[in-house]
Amino acid sequence: MTTNSNPPASAPQAPPSDVAAKAAANVALGWLHTAKFLTTAPQLHFLPALDVPEIAFVGRSNAGKSTCINTLTQQKQLAFASKKPGRTQHINLFSLGKQGVTDAVLTDLPGYGYAAVPKSDKIRWQQVMANYLVTRENLKAIVLMCDPRHGLTELDEILLDIIRPRVEEGLKFLVILTKADKLTRVEQAKALSIMKLQAGGGEVRLFSATKRQGIDEVATLLWQWAHPTVDQADT
Repeated sequence: MTTNSNPPASAPQAPPSDVAAKAAANVALGWLHTAKFLTTAPQLHFLPALDVPEIAFVGRSNAGKSTCINTLTQQKQLAFASKKPGRTQHINLFSLGKQGVTDAVLTDLPGYGYAAVPKSDKIRWQQVMANYLVTRENLKAIVLMCDPRHGLTELDEILLDIIRPRVEEGLKFLVILTKADKLTRVEQAKALSIMKLQAGGGEVRLFSATKRQGIDEVATLLWQWAHPTVDQADT
């Protein structure tokens, strides 16, 4: 009788880099899940002075900003998505942190550029957002939502011009290409390549709440930006 000296086959192991990336994403997503409504402000002077890192989400109305925030925080109704885009005209802040200790804040800025909003309101909110992006002292990162099927709008370009000096000084910047599931793989690659050229040194990620694409990458990036002094190996 012959015996098989070969060891039993084992399940294929994920590369160490993949395991580490997933572990980091789990930490980041657990942190984002702690998001709680902090306050809302109709004007800048109503915002509380904070000394924790602030990450602002901006973008054209109907670019998928609320969906992205709700997906990242794993909460269905944290960010309010109006049935009439452009009607949500307050700055909304959400606190982040475990054990009840706030270590960062997410800021949801009003969507801009929707045609049905009166021109006077558009101008007023452009001024409010410009002032916020230029003067908010604890602002550490900006996340711009962009529907890759339409690309950057004129208002997006204006926003990029406004934040460029702060980005050059170290402000983190990320463009999220939302609704990526609406594009083919070839179209995704093309949109990603074009936006990397337009982002002026910022990060660019494809994102789809429907297909769960890009969630881990974006969550990890936000966590790292909010915790720059934490040794990533300890996560």
